[in-house]
Amino acid sequence: MAIAFHHLVSAGLLFPSSVLHSDEFAVLAAFVAINTVMFGALAVAKILPKVHPTDWLPGRNRRTETRSIHPDGRL
Repeated sequence: MAIAFHHLVSAGLLFPSSVLHSDEFAVLAAFVAINTVMFGALAVAKILPKVHPTDWLPGRNRRTETRSIHPDGRL
């Protein structure tokens, strides 16, 4: 069994524990984790419908006078 693991390590399929516990590998793993979370959030945001905050807040897009042919109608 140990011989099989030795061949995997020498072939580059597994990293030795010294590489896995190094600071550079930890930085790389943190970058990959943050990148994965960001792309997951972007994918979810792409699926959800677009939010228009102006629909919720009263703004300057309301008329003060009606332009309807019925002058007593709603604004």
